[in-house]
Amino acid sequence: MAKRDLYEVLGVNRDASEDELKKAYRKLAMKFHPDRNPDNKEAEEKFKEGKEAYEILTDANKRAAYDRYGHEGVNPSMGGGGSGQGFDGFADAFGDIFGDIFGGGGGGGGRGRSNVYRGADLRYNLEISLEEAARGAEKTIRIPAQEECEPCHGTGAKPGTQPKTCPTCGGAGQVRIQQGFFSIQQTCPKCHGSGRIIPEPCTSCGGAGRVKRQKTLEVKIPAGIDNGMRLRHGGQGEPGVNGGPAGDLYVEIHIKQHAVFQRDGDDLHCEMPISFTTAALGGEIEIPTLDGAANIRIPAETQSAKVFRLRGKGIRNVRSHAPGDLMVHVIVETPVKLTDRQKELLREFGDIASSNAERHNPKAKSWMDKVKDFFSG
Repeated sequence: MAKRDLYEVLGVNRDASEDELKKAYRKLAMKFHPDRNPDNKEAEEKFKEGKEAYEILTDANKRAAYDRYGHEGVNPSMGGGGSGQGFDGFADAFGDIFGDIFGGGGGGGGRGRSNVYRGADLRYNLEISLEEAARGAEKTIRIPAQEECEPCHGTGAKPGTQPKTCPTCGGAGQVRIQQGFFSIQQTCPKCHGSGRIIPEPCTSCGGAGRVKRQKTLEVKIPAGIDNGMRLRHGGQGEPGVNGGPAGDLYVEIHIKQHAVFQRDGDDLHCEMPISFTTAALGGEIEIPTLDGAANIRIPAETQSAKVFRLRGKGIRNVRSHAPGDLMVHVIVETPVKLTDRQKELLREFGDIASSNAERHNPKAKSWMDKVKDFFSG
C-alpha cells in the first residue's frame, strides 16, 4: 500500500515550523497511543505512522531529502542491492556520518538508477475582497517558475556539445566505498548523483538545464470560498527531476477585512446605529447588503443590541450553494452636541420617566432589585 504524505499524516502545511510539528504529533500521539487504545491495531498503525513522520520532519537533513525526493529520499532500503540488511543495513544506521548515502532511486551494485523525482509543491497566498469571495472572481497571478533552458534544450550543455557519462560512477550516480569490513554506498561526488558530467556548461543556465522565469496563471475563484481554503493547480509547482512529474501549486485564499461586514461561515454580521427616537418610537431604516440596500422595520421600544435576521442575504455556501443570513445588530446611539432646548426637553422627559420608572425602565428596575438583594443577602 502506498505510504501517505508525511505532512498529511501530521495534518500540517509543508512550511510548518518545528513547534507546529511538535504540537501536531503530540495531539496525534495522545489520540492513538497504544496505552489508550489496547488491542486496536488500526490505532497502533496510525501511532507508528505519526511517529515516523515526526522523526523525519524534525530532522533537517531528512526533511530536506523528503521535500525533494519524497519517500524515496528517506527510504534506507533504496540505498543498495539486496534486502536492505547486513552491510547495507549498517550503512543505513550510519547514513548521516557518511553523507547523503541513500538519497533515493533504486539500485546499487552496478545496476544504475534513473534519479527521476517529482517536483516540489508550491504555495501562493492570494488576498481577495469579501465581495469577490461571495460572488466568485478570476484573478491573474505571477509565480516564480523553473523552465527548460532554450539554448541547451534542458541538457545543461553548451549548444553543439552533449553531457557525458560520469567516469567515476559509470553513469550509476552512486559509488561504493570500502570502510574496513563494510561496503558503503554513497552519492557520486563527481556527478552528484546525476550519472552525467557536463564538460562545457551552457552559458545561459550555467549547466542547470533550467532557468528562472515568471509564470502567469489564471485562477478561478468559486463563489462562496472562505478564508484559508486552498485551490489546487495540478502540475503547476516546481518541475520534476530527469523527467519526473511536476509538483502542484496550492493557492491559499485570504479575505481582506471589510469596512461594514464581518463573516461567520456563510452568515454576515453588521452593526447599524439607530437614533434614540427611532428606538423608542419605531420606524424604518435602510441597511446595506452585498446585493444593494434593503429596508427593515424597527418596532417601537427596541433595545440596543437587538439582532434582526435577513434570511438569504449572507454568502452562498461554496459546496451546497445554500445562502447564509445577514444579522443586523442595532446599536442605539446617544445624541451628542445637544442644544439648550434639546437638553431642556430631555430633562423634562427624564423627570416624567423617573416618576414611573417601573413602567418606563423595566430592565433598570429589575437590575436595581437584584443589586439590593445582593447586598442585603
